[in-house]
Amino acid sequence: MAETRPTSTDQDISEALGERVRRAAEAGTPLRIAGGDTKAFYGRPVEGETLSTREHRGISSYDPVELIVSVRAGTPLTELEATLAEQGQMLGCEPPHFGADATVGGMVATGLSGPRRPWAGSVRDFVLGIRLITQDGQQQRFGGEVMKNVAGYDLSRLMVGAQGTLGLVTEVSLKVLPRPGARHSLRLEMSLAEAMARLAEWGRSPLPLTAAAWHDGALHLRLEGGPSSVAATRERLGGDDLDNGFWEALREQRLDFFSREDARPLWRLSLPHNTPSLRLPGVEEADLLYDWAGTQRWLRSDLDAATLREACARAGGHATCLGAREGRGQADPFMPLEPVVEKYHRNLKAQLDPKGIFNPGRLYAAI
Repeated sequence: MAETRPTSTDQDISEALGERVRRAAEAGTPLRIAGGDTKAFYGRPVEGETLSTREHRGISSYDPVELIVSVRAGTPLTELEATLAEQGQMLGCEPPHFGADATVGGMVATGLSGPRRPWAGSVRDFVLGIRLITQDGQQQRFGGEVMKNVAGYDLSRLMVGAQGTLGLVTEVSLKVLPRPGARHSLRLEMSLAEAMARLAEWGRSPLPLTAAAWHDGALHLRLEGGPSSVAATRERLGGDDLDNGFWEALREQRLDFFSREDARPLWRLSLPHNTPSLRLPGVEEADLLYDWAGTQRWLRSDLDAATLREACARAGGHATCLGAREGRGQADPFMPLEPVVEKYHRNLKAQLDPKGIFNPGRLYAAI
């Protein structure tokens, strides 16, 4: 097992972060936690003193045989991914970067996953444990380095997607995956209705699918696995060859669909599997890009937030506005919480951050 023991510098940085948090709590000073700041557009703006994790970086331990890595929050994602690639491994959740400075801490804080998510799992599914600085400046560890090691509530996975509002994550232990032996991407021209029907059918078969997206009259597929399985499936499905780089462009929102020249807000719709078209007023097929085999839908639209969110709620999903990336988003990008759920959010915040210093208002104005 490759392991890097904490140096005095690592310990000094960690202790300095803890002291900074402790002083902020005593003074009631809000902190804006930042890594590479590449995902600052995701959520509400935070007013507070910037607390950077960038210096707290590096892989603390890595066991390629056990497929486990522990890495500090300020570590660039590119650095971690390069180390894993040397051992023929990868992050199964395929997290987006949105810039060269993206960090592991930002991946955990936002919980965003790439095209492979329905087939491999989300960021939360790969988190085994974390190290956290609490509001009193103390270092705490939750979880560990095995999949089943929690006797009570799994606080480590609670931090995924919390946007730094419950504490300062300084290190995370992750399960990683082997890289596939073969990969091939296809483009099949077909209508949206046909694409959804095909995906529902293929979902009942052991096909080596790891990504599926529909846009502009075509279904895009990625096949990964053993060379013979990928070759046989490619022959069976037909279609045209597609550059594998399409999936990185989709993950990083570099496709033409995401162009900033489009003045309309960008919405992310999260919906149950096999949800039919929402038939939104004024929305055409060209305004939509279906990812995750249809469970994640990107929408460019001026449709008012209440109408859009009501339609998503009726289908059992929710809608998030990412328009803040272009400076034209919603004041409240995340879907309002149901009263019972909001109560749990408030109670968690009160227990873990009673002084309200960690990224206040990042998710919701009053939390």
